[in-house]
Amino acid sequence: MTIITQNKRYLPHEITTKVNSVKLYRSTRDISFVCRRYHISKASLMRWNKQYDGTTESLLSKSHKPHTPHPNAHTSEELKWIADLHRRNPNISVCEFYSKLRDKYSYSRHPGSLYRIFVKLGYRKKVESTKKKSKHNGNYNTPTELRIKWQMDVKYVPSACYVGIYDD
Repeated sequence: MTIITQNKRYLPHEITTKVNSVKLYRSTRDISFVCRRYHISKASLMRWNKQYDGTTESLLSKSHKPHTPHPNAHTSEELKWIADLHRRNPNISVCEFYSKLRDKYSYSRHPGSLYRIFVKLGYRKKVESTKKKSKHNGNYNTPTELRIKWQMDVKYVPSACYVGIYDD
């Protein structure tokens, strides 16, 4: 059984499905028949047909990693500033950190982007929760012997609601 990972946005088709659907399409030229048979979309079939050159390697998934960094990404110089300043001041807040970067290095980015880099580099410490922990763990003490105090929940039913016969 194949395990579905949680970081995929969609369920990828197997390579055999891709190859067989393209071969069937090329032999019959019936798009709707192939799409119904393999439960695929017309766009996927056409894309695979364009990619297929007779080998299964041509239909393997390619990397989605970008070839170049994003133009607005932090530069290596800025990352060095952040690493150096954090090494010298490991216990200051992100706000203080941001102001020191602006003063000393003329850092011109948004504080939110600094916070994202802080988390990405692993500099943000986990803050302990201030939520009060419950003392009750859900287990009740049920006595197994006589002469031990019991707790019972009793529900009062008014006589106006009672419709049955009450025996004394």
